[in-house]
Amino acid sequence: MAEPPSVVIAGLTAVSALGREADAQLAGALAGTATFTPVRRFDVTDRRVRVAATLDTVGPLADELAAVVDGACAAAGLTAGQRAGTALLLAVHGGAGVPALATALAARAGLAGVRRVYTTACVSAGTAVADAAALVAAGRADRLVVAAGYLVEPDQYALFDAGRALATDGVVRPFSTGRKGLLLGDGVAAVVVESAAAAHDRGHAPLARLVGWGRAGDGYHPCQPDPSGAGLARAVTAALGRAGLAPTDVGYVNANATGTAYSDASEAAALRRALGPALDRIPVSSTKSIHGHALEASALLELVITVLALRHGKLPVNAGFLGADDACPLDVVVDAPRPVGTPYALSLNAAFGGANTALLVGAA
Repeated sequence: MAEPPSVVIAGLTAVSALGREADAQLAGALAGTATFTPVRRFDVTDRRVRVAATLDTVGPLADELAAVVDGACAAAGLTAGQRAGTALLLAVHGGAGVPALATALAARAGLAGVRRVYTTACVSAGTAVADAAALVAAGRADRLVVAAGYLVEPDQYALFDAGRALATDGVVRPFSTGRKGLLLGDGVAAVVVESAAAAHDRGHAPLARLVGWGRAGDGYHPCQPDPSGAGLARAVTAALGRAGLAPTDVGYVNANATGTAYSDASEAAALRRALGPALDRIPVSSTKSIHGHALEASALLELVITVLALRHGKLPVNAGFLGADDACPLDVVVDAPRPVGTPYALSLNAAFGGANTALLVGAA
């Protein structure tokens, strides 16, 4: 029986408070300087917390999405004809206008149309990438464009502030003692997921290989994660199994870690459950500490940074770290970037309701 097609990431780009284009994301992640500033986009006078990671100037979400789709397709070297044969998978916050947004975006970018739309909170983009990889691996598409976007806006900001989820000290401190919560951030990104054969046939060198993906739910609580980390651990194990890799092959984890007490501890438990003793030597960081939580777009923004870090050979810093927490016994990357130890990295995400995704990438 023929081997299933291998899956690659042929092109990518992103926009966040770190800047525009891919290079800005990598430079900011390696510098380890957080981008949280006072919110000026809307009135936060009556809010407990008044900071977020936002761009100084930003267009409507539709325009920002169109720009990153164009950028990713250009980075992948797609011709107009190849775009016309490529469909879109879009991850955004839900609402009545989402189908029209997706259809207009595909048309504007010269794509074949919309394959699927994802509005499943903070795993939206991770699920979209996993679906794109599965469709390509099954031979049901040569390539797909995955795009995702979230721009900090008053409704979600108010929801997280009222729920006391935002960090009152204005700093995100994943896995650290003294962590006080998350902070929101702008994130708009796009990647081209393609079969290795299709990329080879058109003479394009991919940026990375998408070697494994996993999804799992824990159904523990509407908002709180399962303290045992069982669901996220299953997603990681599924990604490793699909790739045919062992925990010892993993050289980095870009964690979901939002800086909230329960979720960080749960994720640490999940990593121990899935990776076992190998975890003791695997560097871990959460780039949310630098660019904030981009909700539906988080997984794609973080995947972009993970791929770029592998290519550059340096691992991003976990900013805001004050000291080790006994509930999170991990090898956290602090102070300065570290060299990449192996060619494989995990990018993890989790959402309310117990949804979890794991994306496993390898150097091209």
